[in-house]
Amino acid sequence: MEGESRHVAQRIDRPWPAVAAFVAEPANLPAWAEGLGSGIEQRDGVWTAETAGGRIEIRFAHANPYGVADHDVTLPDGSVVHVPLRVLPFGSGAEVVLTIRRGPAMSDDDFDADEAAVRADLQRLRAVLEAAPAPTDA
Repeated sequence: MEGESRHVAQRIDRPWPAVAAFVAEPANLPAWAEGLGSGIEQRDGVWTAETAGGRIEIRFAHANPYGVADHDVTLPDGSVVHVPLRVLPFGSGAEVVLTIRRGPAMSDDDFDADEAAVRADLQRLRAVLEAAPAPTDA
């Protein structure tokens, strides 16, 4: 069903402002966002990645204090996919929620694969951030 959405969430045991700052910084994408593509890099001020369908462009929302890290992905055919991504306070930590949407003519298997890739990326994000030294109160 076109237009269907799924919300994939991952809790991370780090302060939410630190998680939000990490997620919103495109330079950190190679550390955790393998599902986005390979060879994630900045070219002439634009973030790009290589996918099976060709090179894509990634543009993030402007920096903000709300944990909003939405981004637009421009596909090789020029179409744009808006990806809602939020980092929310959750107790003393954070919860990262990424919404995936079924695209036109996307099969059930493709939609499930997209969800699995996002889930793996968010688990990788958790592993990366929780492996870093915990912040200390000064």
